Amino acid sequence: MALASIDKLSTSKRPRKGSPAHATQGFGVPLTAAPHHFVVRIPRASQQPIQITEDLGMHTQGDESELLDRVVLARPAWSEIANPVKRLFNERLKAHQLQPGQWKVGDNRVDRLLGKELCVLAWAIEELDPDKIGIALRNWLALRPEERWWLFGMTAATVGSPADKGRGWRVALQYALGDSPQPVLREPRRSKSDPGFDTLPLFQA
Repeated sequence: MALASIDKLSTSKRPRKGSPAHATQGFGVPLTAAPHHFVVRIPRASQQPIQITEDLGMHTQGDESELLDRVVLARPAWSEIANPVKRLFNERLKAHQLQPGQWKVGDNRVDRLLGKELCVLAWAIEELDPDKIGIALRNWLALRPEERWWLFGMTAATVGSPADKGRGWRVALQYALGDSPQPVLREPRRSKSDPGFDTLPLFQA
């Protein structure tokens, strides 16, 4: 049972307060046979890149799961986003009464929806100037989950493998998230022809 189906739990089947909704591994991956999820592979060597793979699980035909490599991310970029991403994911998991996760050396399993969101951020920063990764992270955090899922779908449909770096939607994500700092509200400049009269308050006759 993934995050999207948690809200369908009936009140009669909800666990006692403080106990997990159901058993999971990693970041919200249900302990069921071949679930659809993502794997974040963190090598032991501190300079080796991070690899993110999508495991389609039982959503594919046949007896074996289909694995789709999604992105290879340089270690410095990963180090900058790892803790903020973990914090956000765990907040979401706790809201659904699921156990939090921790990044560790080796394979880290991630819920299919959270994995899609992570890919969007990883694609945005894979070739980004290191000084702009913080901007991309803040803009990614400002998106709603549904917006991240949509961006994943659009990107994965055409340029969703590591070999597609620097093309199409991958470049669009880089510019949309990495080159767009949070907007700063500024006072409007008065026109020279503006006599300076204040407008009437709303609803005032």
